[in-house]
Amino acid sequence: MTRATVTFVSVNPGSSAAPPGIPSGPGLGCAVMAHRGASRAERENTIAAFTRAASMGAHAVELDVRRTAENLLVVHHDPLLADGRAIVRTSRVQLPPEVPTLDEALDACRGMWVNVEIKNDESEPDFDPSDDIAVAVADALGARNEKGRFLVSSFRRRTIDRFHAASPATATAWLTPGIAPDDIEATLDALSADGHRAVHPWFGLVTEELVHAAHARGLMVNVWTCDDPAKMSELAGIGVDGICTNVPDVALATLVGNVVRNVVS
Repeated sequence: MTRATVTFVSVNPGSSAAPPGIPSGPGLGCAVMAHRGASRAERENTIAAFTRAASMGAHAVELDVRRTAENLLVVHHDPLLADGRAIVRTSRVQLPPEVPTLDEALDACRGMWVNVEIKNDESEPDFDPSDDIAVAVADALGARNEKGRFLVSSFRRRTIDRFHAASPATATAWLTPGIAPDDIEATLDALSADGHRAVHPWFGLVTEELVHAAHARGLMVNVWTCDDPAKMSELAGIGVDGICTNVPDVALATLVGNVVRNVVS
């Protein structure tokens, strides 16, 4: 398979240059996306994990956003803290110090573009049926004035639809375990028609058929969460646009020649 060769632009933390942007479209190489930061080397979703990912050379970071009791956006994967407290019922000052605010996390991801996953699951205590959390995230990202740096995703389709309505210029993606073969065409048509830019399936259910169908509609395919080098090479070979991984250093070493990326600033 012939792959495009495009230079990935990185920003030095001390530079005043514009931050790197998400890929301008599909089929331009395979980005290494640090899952909750370099989460094998450091505690996930922490400043240490994000800065370690940057030092390893990751192109992007994936992180999870939730709301506290006072509706402050913070970064944490699970709805509950280790001691059982629900984040949505806990104020910022009562959170463990390693839990960063969204702004703190984004500052720590300097030099990388960021996939912000909005956590909004019906089975969890912070579920927001109004999807107002999507508007809050849109406002927070817009206030940073970093055009093109963010790709916002969620497993809940209504949440990314609400985000897209609030911030149509910011790229959005639908997270999914996978898409049944008979549903690929209709699902991707709907995502494209609604203005979304990517689909994020679990790596174990990704097929070349899905990748080609997505690319034909201008949709990127970023997969989660793969730590196996052999599988990474296979995924890059069928043309996925990004691999979310807990081991970005391993991915970068494995995908030499594929991890080339154009960006929009």
